[in-house]
Amino acid sequence: METPIEGSNPSSSVVFSCSRYLLSLTPIAPFHFAIFVNDLEEAREFYGRILGCKEGRSAATWVDFDFFGNQISVHNTGPVAPTVDAGLVEDKKVPMPHFGAVLDWTEFQEIAQRVRTSGIAFIVEPTVRFAGQPGEQMTMFFRDPGGNALEFKSFRATGEMFARAAPERG
Repeated sequence: METPIEGSNPSSSVVFSCSRYLLSLTPIAPFHFAIFVNDLEEAREFYGRILGCKEGRSAATWVDFDFFGNQISVHNTGPVAPTVDAGLVEDKKVPMPHFGAVLDWTEFQEIAQRVRTSGIAFIVEPTVRFAGQPGEQMTMFFRDPGGNALEFKSFRATGEMFARAAPERG
């Protein structure tokens, strides 16, 4: 999808090509995150085939993946960090720590289906959170084969990632 900058001169407008990323006039710095996994081939299957992340550079003990525009490195040289289902969001326990990505609505559904088809157990099934409120979102939690917890989200309104709920009136 190509979108000209709003209010620009059509004859000289700058066009952004946008597929799965949020359109932003502010540059977004991709993050790098390194984690331990138990088995690099299992990690390649999970991050590559199931999640659809393109593999980058690798060595005998690690692999880099394009994790939805960010770089994750999986290493098999140490123990996987333990997670505890102790976070609490809308009365649901969620694993801590965890990481993940914010996807568009369609891509979220595609990932959820691939996780289901692959037989991976959800910690929190795909569900709507904060229904009818600013920041309404779909969310799901599951673990990679090594036990690292992941959360994927999709916001009904893409501009509401940092929306705050309206204050209650008394």
